[in-house]
Amino acid sequence: MIIGTGIDIVDLDVFRGRLSDELIAEVFLPAEAEYAATQVRSWENLGGRLAAKEAAFKALGAGLSQGLRWRDVEVCREESGAISLKLHGKAAELATSKGVTRCHVSLSHSSTAAMAAVVMENDAES
Repeated sequence: MIIGTGIDIVDLDVFRGRLSDELIAEVFLPAEAEYAATQVRSWENLGGRLAAKEAAFKALGAGLSQGLRWRDVEVCREESGAISLKLHGKAAELATSKGVTRCHVSLSHSSTAAMAAVVMENDAES
């Protein structure tokens, strides 16, 4: 059964203009920042990850004002190349309380925007 869905889009020009070492440290875990740094257009990768974090917040039905932190959602690349989410801290607690057993994420970007969609579900029959 679907517990929640979320979608978000990031304007890459605006995001790139605001991107700083301080923002990267606040929003992204070291592994996320390190992977993005290996990409030619790292801001596109980071923008997609930011969109995924926001989409995950929406799927959980909560945000920064409810105690979630950007680094509570980690966007990972599996060996297969697939993207997945790992939840930490308050996001993990909230997901557990809602019965979330799986998170699905899809990222896409153009030269001007990055977007993400997240679906969270549990094993219950709908």
